[in-house]
Amino acid sequence: MAGDGRLDPAVERRAWKRYPIEQEVTYRTLDRGIEPPESGSGLTVNFSSRGVLFRTDQPPRSGKRVELSISWPALLSGTCLLKFVAQGRVVRIDDCGVAVRIEQYEFRTRRKRKYQGSAVAPLAAH
Repeated sequence: MAGDGRLDPAVERRAWKRYPIEQEVTYRTLDRGIEPPESGSGLTVNFSSRGVLFRTDQPPRSGKRVELSISWPALLSGTCLLKFVAQGRVVRIDDCGVAVRIEQYEFRTRRKRKYQGSAVAPLAAH
C-alpha cells in the first residue's frame, strides 16, 4: 500500500500469471431461459489458468454463462490445428474488455483453413 492508504498500482495482486495472447474468439451464452442465446466474436487480450480477457463489439451481459471457442496458436504434433473451448461466467465488462472466469475447458481439433501470413508454432504431443 502507498503511504496514503491507497493500493500501489505497480503491485500485481492477481494470483495467476496472465499471458498476452491475441487470438480469434467466438462466444455463445449457455444460460437457458426466456431470452434467446447471445453470440459474438472478437480477439483475446490475455489468458490465465483461471480466466480469459477478450474484446468484442457485442459483449454478453455480466453474470452470463458462456462458451468460448479460441483458435489455439500451436499445432498438435506439428500438424493438427487446435481450438481451446472453455465454459465459464462473465465476471466483468469494462474498457479493457470482457473477463470470463473459466469453470471448465478442453482442447479440440479444428478444421484446416488457409492462413494469412501467420505462422503457427508446433505443440509437442505428450
